[in-house]
Amino acid sequence: MMNKTIKTILMIVGAVLLVYGIYTLIAPEASIGIGDLSIDVQDNTDAYMTIGLGLVALVLGFLGGKKV
Repeated sequence: MMNKTIKTILMIVGAVLLVYGIYTLIAPEASIGIGDLSIDVQDNTDAYMTIGLGLVALVLGFLGGKKV
């Protein structure tokens, strides 16, 4: 059985990781603009990992106190 404090921390950390992962997925890392030509470069590998960790933390927070 998990402590209520640990569940709350997991929920907060999971939510923060999820929001940060979605933000890094949407926001471009680098952009180059020359006149009307604009090139955006993104590497989304870290964003997907951050979103995944956030989801795992949220699921552990929700299911932590339940008997399986």
